[in-house]
Amino acid sequence: MEAASLKARIVSELQAVKRRSGKTYGQIADETGLTNVYVAQLLRRQAQLKPSTAPLLRAALPALTDDLLLEMKQPPLRSYDPNLIQDPTVYRLNEAVMHFGESIKEIINEDFGDGIMSAIDFYCSVDKVKGVDGKDRVVLTFDGKYLPHTEQVTEHMVSRLKKQEQQDGKPKLS
Repeated sequence: MEAASLKARIVSELQAVKRRSGKTYGQIADETGLTNVYVAQLLRRQAQLKPSTAPLLRAALPALTDDLLLEMKQPPLRSYDPNLIQDPTVYRLNEAVMHFGESIKEIINEDFGDGIMSAIDFYCSVDKVKGVDGKDRVVLTFDGKYLPHTEQVTEHMVSRLKKQEQQDGKPKLS
């Protein structure tokens, strides 16, 4: 079976287990100690279920079969449907990142230096709050490790800089 169709079948089964449980992603997150977005990623096969988390997820969703849990422990095919951008929620998220992205990048560079926010060492959650006007508001939290861009130097340069550090007593490499 093709990887994409296998993934689609498994995701369909996982979503059915969640629906039958009657639980929200937030409720499952509370029971497992994971973020609500990470729970959704697990149930969409966008994240790998760690062996230590499997019993917690099984307790939260007892209908998960051994076969589904075994599949969830495999490295997932992290992918997306290109048509997903047509969904209004996804389109607006993309639009917000594109609109604010340049300013966010400048602030990251100003506060941290030349680098990026990791999407690997990353936490994400969605929360609901009341605004000052009493209306519901969506709060997205992106919490990623800062990764500096590295200067690409040759081994010869590294040796030279280390030798200079030893002579001066001041770090040249970081």
